[in-house]
Amino acid sequence: MTTKSAAAASAAHATVYGYPRQGPDRELKKAVEGYWKGRVTADALRRTAADLRRSTWRQLAGAGVHEVPTGDFSYYDHVLDTSVMVGAVPPRHRAAVGSDASPSSRLRSSRGCPMDVYFAMARGTQDVAPLEMTKWFDTNYHYLVPELGPDTVFTTDSTKQVTELKEALALGLAARPVLVGPVTYLLLAKPAPGVAADFRPLTLLDRLLPVYAEVLADLRAAGAQWVQLDEPALVQDRTPAELDAAARAYRELGGLADRPKVLVASYFDRLGDALPVLAKAPVEGLALDFTGAAAANLDALASVGGLPGKRLIAGVVDGRNIWINDLERSLSTLGTLLGLAGRVDVAASCSLLHVPVDAAAERDIDPQILRWLAFARQKTTEIVTLSKGLSQGTGAIAAELAANRADLASRANSPITRDPAVRARAAAVTDTDGRRSQPYEERAAAQRAHLGLPLLPTTTIGSFPQTAELRTARADLRSGRIDSAAYEQRIESEIRDVLSFQEKAGIDVLVHGEPERNDMVQYFAEQLTGYLATQQGWVQSYGTRYVRPPVLAGDISRPHPMTVRWTSYANSLTDRPVKGMLTGPVTMLAWSFVRDDQPLGDTARQVALALRDEVNDLESAGTSVIQVDEPALRETLPLRAADRRAYLEWATESFRLTTGGVRPDTQIHTHMCYAEFGDIVQAIDDLDADVISLEAARSHMQVARELAAHGYPREAGPGIYDIHSPRVPSAEEAAALLRKGLEAIPAERLWVNPDCGLKTRGWPETRASLENLVAAARTVRAELPQS
Repeated sequence: MTTKSAAAASAAHATVYGYPRQGPDRELKKAVEGYWKGRVTADALRRTAADLRRSTWRQLAGAGVHEVPTGDFSYYDHVLDTSVMVGAVPPRHRAAVGSDASPSSRLRSSRGCPMDVYFAMARGTQDVAPLEMTKWFDTNYHYLVPELGPDTVFTTDSTKQVTELKEALALGLAARPVLVGPVTYLLLAKPAPGVAADFRPLTLLDRLLPVYAEVLADLRAAGAQWVQLDEPALVQDRTPAELDAAARAYRELGGLADRPKVLVASYFDRLGDALPVLAKAPVEGLALDFTGAAAANLDALASVGGLPGKRLIAGVVDGRNIWINDLERSLSTLGTLLGLAGRVDVAASCSLLHVPVDAAAERDIDPQILRWLAFARQKTTEIVTLSKGLSQGTGAIAAELAANRADLASRANSPITRDPAVRARAAAVTDTDGRRSQPYEERAAAQRAHLGLPLLPTTTIGSFPQTAELRTARADLRSGRIDSAAYEQRIESEIRDVLSFQEKAGIDVLVHGEPERNDMVQYFAEQLTGYLATQQGWVQSYGTRYVRPPVLAGDISRPHPMTVRWTSYANSLTDRPVKGMLTGPVTMLAWSFVRDDQPLGDTARQVALALRDEVNDLESAGTSVIQVDEPALRETLPLRAADRRAYLEWATESFRLTTGGVRPDTQIHTHMCYAEFGDIVQAIDDLDADVISLEAARSHMQVARELAAHGYPREAGPGIYDIHSPRVPSAEEAAALLRKGLEAIPAERLWVNPDCGLKTRGWPETRASLENLVAAARTVRAELPQS
């Protein structure tokens, strides 16, 4: 950065689009769950939330962030908050709680929506189903899908947005409210129950824009100078009609007299055809991602003539991964951008919601390796450093640049990152390694003869409730209060109880319940070389569900069997089949912070080979049914169609490489959940799994219809029990869903199972729900024509 260019950038500011909500010790999770259980009052929950917001804003400002975000905080989900803001609260949820709310619901998410209604939308009640939940673009964050129809009436409720802005301004901070933009909100929505499936929510845009206009006016009156409207849906392939809608939306909002300055933000990929639309819009600024595939935004911005006279927030720090930034490379990008906009500020590529809070809280990671990692707090420091360098020149950050160069070199040259034996094995893989020895039809006949299952066989997805006693046992083992022998006795006891329940309930294919596992990815990562585990690296997956993604830092291998001991023990206790349970290679990558120094396909192949060894060992130990879960296959699908073929080739190859070495009579299952599957039905077919189970309860068997339309030839279990809600579906309700499944999938290929694993549920609702599931299967089985 030259002195001249530094002077030109003298106004460069540091900012972020959002920050982890949970607090350093997951205080929000504990408060919300306490509220649900009646142990935390409404006022106490509100105080905890306000304290967390203030603490975050003060921390950001203290680190040198010039403009803090407001409105990104949420009790559950920011898209759900948007539905409340625009009055899109389904009548069934208001009716379920009632207008005369109990004292516990006096806490309101906003003036028109009591908190109990808000949480009913998120979680359902015993009598009312929640909103559907699915993945937020290609992340592991889940949002609540808005339900809209031609009769939807939008009403403005900006209480949350205004309140949080005023809180930040009262601290003397510059603050920028962040909202989901109107186009993205409608593109994320689905037709409400009872509305024609071909209804397009985007047709409601003209009805929605006046609500956004009122929200902007309310925020301006409350003191907002800028408001950020997030439009990540525009980085996906969009039709001319959808791009016209975006142009119309921002022409109308930009033309308002009574509004703050508007910043339209995109992230997760390049804008493509939407960039000239937004560049021409009468708004004061754009926020663009310049990391990964979105680096193409740089040339695209130049090709449209830049943003003269406008503000550009440049997302040059990766907001989704935890590796340190290459500061010199980012400064080069920022220097180029100086000539393309009236003002350039610095940010992460997206909200920091997707990374843990603070790497400094990690005590068990080697200090040298820790210097390779940047969580939200460290990324904030990087953003501030870059804004300082952009404003004052590289001389002002010489020490930081030197330390960054040293840390980058340390990682590149570390023996952790390269294992010659692993690389040689991966290079020797042939096409034959990724193919079963017989076609599906022959395998299916062998499996039917070997397993002897009835029509509509029942099973579960894998995990059973992780009780307080199990968590205590793991904590006692870590602290030394019990030894390994005592811990294993507790696990064996739990497995016996889980198997006994399943046998009594009448489930056909059993699972051992996974009591020994802390997380479906972390459990394996801790046993594979090349992975690092964190202690405090919590990231929100949905609501109060937080996960600790492991760090995939180097080449992957399996030193010893990982699951054979417990699966074999379970098999010894029953005559029924017990599934071996593994997490697939794509999900191992997607739900980790994966290395960024080699192609993802190369890393996936390494993981697949390690898992292949485990699959083969399970089979050798007598396991006849092996499930390799790939819930992230759709989630990781590139947002642009042009990028998908290459991804799906290595993703499906890695699954087949994992499972391709087993005998024909060994049945391979896979599982996927909470995503839009229509885009990947061919890829699901290409996995060549014998059985797939999928989430379907909230979407009313939509995936079963998609499989049928594709002509999917294998067995499938669309879920009939929504495990992400505490409600217990009746046997009649489960049977009704099962009959819907039979409309798409013939009985000889249809399985009966929940949507997902049961780890987060309690035993009472688990028992009741699974008993109802088995009763539903028996009822519908009895209705089938007798052969």
